[in-house]
Amino acid sequence: MTETPAARHHLEQQAGSLTTGNHIVLPDGERTAEIHQVELERDDFGAPALVLASLSGGGTLRIAVGTTVTVLEEESHALTQLPQAAGLPAPAAGDAGQAQAKRPGEEPAPAASAPAVVVPPLPPVPPAVSGPSEEDLALIPAPQGTPEAVVEAAAETHPDAQGVLLLADRLAKGVNFKSGSCLKDLSDLAHELFITLKDADGALAVADLLNVLPFDGNPGRWASVEASLALSSYICRQDGQAERAEVYEKLIRTPENQETDPFKARMAAKVRQRSLNEPNLYDKEIFRSIDNSNHDAEREWRLLRLESLLFLRAHGGSETIGTGELERRISNELEAVRG
Repeated sequence: MTETPAARHHLEQQAGSLTTGNHIVLPDGERTAEIHQVELERDDFGAPALVLASLSGGGTLRIAVGTTVTVLEEESHALTQLPQAAGLPAPAAGDAGQAQAKRPGEEPAPAASAPAVVVPPLPPVPPAVSGPSEEDLALIPAPQGTPEAVVEAAAETHPDAQGVLLLADRLAKGVNFKSGSCLKDLSDLAHELFITLKDADGALAVADLLNVLPFDGNPGRWASVEASLALSSYICRQDGQAERAEVYEKLIRTPENQETDPFKARMAAKVRQRSLNEPNLYDKEIFRSIDNSNHDAEREWRLLRLESLLFLRAHGGSETIGTGELERRISNELEAVRG
């Protein structure tokens, strides 16, 4: 059994191990291309699911992580034709002419053509999101005193609220804006003031301590700021302060401005839109708590659902839930958790 020289340089490997510079055999099985860039898309569970391979000659291949692809060890051009297999001589010009000649009573055979590589279109370019200007930020009032003074004022306004007093005692030791737990306590205090005690002004005063913090790339710390911005946006819209609400909504989109690579920005926008279209509203957990008559657990799950709804509202809704429906559902959840 003979083996072609080219065949000795073919390797098979899973798409998840592809790297920049690899030369792979394209889906038509006849051409190869060099990989210019590799991106990995994960599924909703966070597991690697899809390899997006940008080719040097243009276009992108979408390959499942577990798919086996053929990789060439030898160097090749960005787009080449695979060599003729050994032992199969190239057809002579005369033979080709005879093969294509029309015989009496027969239709000529159609000329064979190599199948084209199907390259899916790139995701649409996400719209540019501009951050708030200095004039916009001026709509957010400066805090009345130190952060500790703002927290103390909230506690003095509600001396009988155990939830507020507990959070205020922890924050009275000092507000450290680099501490994730401290940011979480401030966000929880703002939510407690508005949701449980219906103190919109006090909630905004505490939330604004977080709202002006810049995005530092830490998802854990930013989650507290994000929840505070979403709450502030809702309070202002309910109070008729639409311009101030728009400032909070611009700030909550700050992470969307961080990616400078167009391809990564497209993929991030696609994932972000999917999360907005398919939010986790904790339906199963709430129904389970209702079935078990566990009212405390039900309230905790409803608070998480409320945060998700407020986040959606700050983004202007999604493709699946409009602002009108969000307003209705937020109102229902507030009524449910307030009792």
